[in-house]
Amino acid sequence: MRDFLKGAPLSALAAAALAGLLLAPTVAGADEGMWTFNNFPSAKVKQAYGFSPDPKWLERVQLASVRLARGCSGAFVSASGLVQTNHHCARACIQQVSTAEHNHIKDGFTAAELKDEAKCPDMEVNQLVQITDVTQRVNAATAGKEGDAFSAALKEVQAAIQKECTGGADDTRCDVVELYHGGAYNLYKYHRYQDVRLVFAPEEDIAFFGGDPDNFEFPRYDLDVSYVRVYDKDGKPLNTKANYFPYASHDANEGDLVFTSGNPGRTERLDTVAELEYERDHALPDRLLYLAELRGILLQFTSQGEENGRIARTKLFTLENSYKALYGGLQTLVDPALIATKRKDEAELKAIIDADPALKQQYGDPWAAIAKSVEHFAVVATRYDVLEGGRSFTQSDMFTFARNLVRAASERALPDGKRLREYTDANFPFIRQRLLSNSPVYPELERVLMRMQLVYMQRQLGPDDPLVKKVFGNRSAEQIADDLVKGSTLGDPAERKRLLEGGQAALDASTDPMIRFAKLVDADALAARRDVEANVAAVQQKNAGYIAQAMFKVHGTSIYPDATFSPRVSYGAVKGYEQNGQHVAPFTTMGGTFDRATGAFPFALPESWLKAKDAINPSQKFDAVSTNDIIGGNSGSPVINKDAEVVGLIFDGNIQSLGGDYGYDGSVNRAVWVTVGALKEALAKVYHANRLAKELAGH
Repeated sequence: MRDFLKGAPLSALAAAALAGLLLAPTVAGADEGMWTFNNFPSAKVKQAYGFSPDPKWLERVQLASVRLARGCSGAFVSASGLVQTNHHCARACIQQVSTAEHNHIKDGFTAAELKDEAKCPDMEVNQLVQITDVTQRVNAATAGKEGDAFSAALKEVQAAIQKECTGGADDTRCDVVELYHGGAYNLYKYHRYQDVRLVFAPEEDIAFFGGDPDNFEFPRYDLDVSYVRVYDKDGKPLNTKANYFPYASHDANEGDLVFTSGNPGRTERLDTVAELEYERDHALPDRLLYLAELRGILLQFTSQGEENGRIARTKLFTLENSYKALYGGLQTLVDPALIATKRKDEAELKAIIDADPALKQQYGDPWAAIAKSVEHFAVVATRYDVLEGGRSFTQSDMFTFARNLVRAASERALPDGKRLREYTDANFPFIRQRLLSNSPVYPELERVLMRMQLVYMQRQLGPDDPLVKKVFGNRSAEQIADDLVKGSTLGDPAERKRLLEGGQAALDASTDPMIRFAKLVDADALAARRDVEANVAAVQQKNAGYIAQAMFKVHGTSIYPDATFSPRVSYGAVKGYEQNGQHVAPFTTMGGTFDRATGAFPFALPESWLKAKDAINPSQKFDAVSTNDIIGGNSGSPVINKDAEVVGLIFDGNIQSLGGDYGYDGSVNRAVWVTVGALKEALAKVYHANRLAKELAGH
């Protein structure tokens, strides 16, 4: 048993009771689980499928898999640094290298030669190379501390561990990953690559065929793929000969065992009832209302001309995807059975702890402490979200630049362990890349977004709020937004570089209105953040750790941790499912794409596909489903067979999987992916991408 599982000894009575307790949401059923590489249930896979991944196999999969740092997954698929991921994962890059004259979102992109591969301005690829358990060190640093003191100690020890790990090297990234909501801590060491170039992307009309109506549905007919290449420090394609997934010679069949390695974002399967009820009653409804308002603003903007549509399409795409996913999560949470089951599990575990004096002394009542923190957050959540969280001014690129410059100047002057986490030596290269990138900024869109956020802040905080009064004075939201965007030079990467390198003196001397605005709101934003870190996050993390330790005593390491946007492996089988009394087959065909096409958006095929119709094998498997347990963040994950060969590319889940943040139902939850045969067929017969096809074939 690992060190973090050690605790006060159980009495005989408590041990017997705990051994018989079944916590339904935490014990992995068949095919359930997003497993860490250092705790993969190989014996369970062997029992179910007759194959046991050994440490060598897992290491190979780990090193061939990558994380796209801004929210997706991918995999090396050639000996020369070629990465396979989704079109929607590379979408920001595709738009950034587009212009009004060359719209690669609409028309696709193919680099005919190596020299034609286009640099992605702010894409970062991470390759996990080492995992180290640092639980004892973190727990020793935070022992006996509460609130502010706990938060400060945790931040300081994490920064120290990460700084030691990177050794000051910008090409190394180290993250202390909080597993089981603080029940364990692992140090993940990555190779960090920031020279990433676009190789191939199909047209949006086939990458997202069916649009929002088909999103999170099956059957599907999408070629949601893109290829990028990682380059080394010398500007040459990275040598990945030792660590890549070759393409399989044939597709997987129904019933085949398949694995996926990726970076699932965040799940709340181990959350308490109090946390889930707040999510259901407040957090999700508030977020959905905000996204609906933002969606209306963006739809109006995109309707005002083709160029407006081009520059806002990626933001609108991301928003609509988020809205549908969050709405699906809310539908899961409003099911009374989920909360009832969770409440029963909590009561049983709490009763066992209460019945044993040693356990009671060790853990107290962590559920009550978490519930109290939720009550506190309910009071401060609006201010936090509007100024610092997911409903803040950071919808604007120019404001985000300004905030990062303002905070970098002050935070980087502090000792590493005293800084906000994103400005530590280990983490700052990620922000610096974005600040210095040459990705385009669109003033007309910036004005619309800033105006909306100003109106939203005024409505949410109230016109009499002291900060609102300082921001508005005697001006309207439209006037303020216009002045901020027109007067700012932060769209110029050279100016951002000057301010970043100039430090606090340059920021103090700056007359840029967006810099001044970021300074104006920052004191209130940071106050809200520190309140939440000390009185909500610290309390929940400390007490969730106690709950996790109690669960470890029940199940040992048979529990998988909630997702943390860090590398995980899942396993499953190619398998259909039942929906509304009908069987949904596990595959679609490329020929079926033409049957589904209507010629009108979002069911219009690009011209390249219409021209290639007669050349395409109509019976070639196109998209597929399997029982792999995935969520958002897994987009771009490879689907591999037991020989570690690519048989597919994850791009979605079905509608039933939208509750995956809170649980997994193996009878209907499905991962949706493009088959390897369809990838080969499209590259060869639709796009005639011979250079890329040869590379994927190992030539």
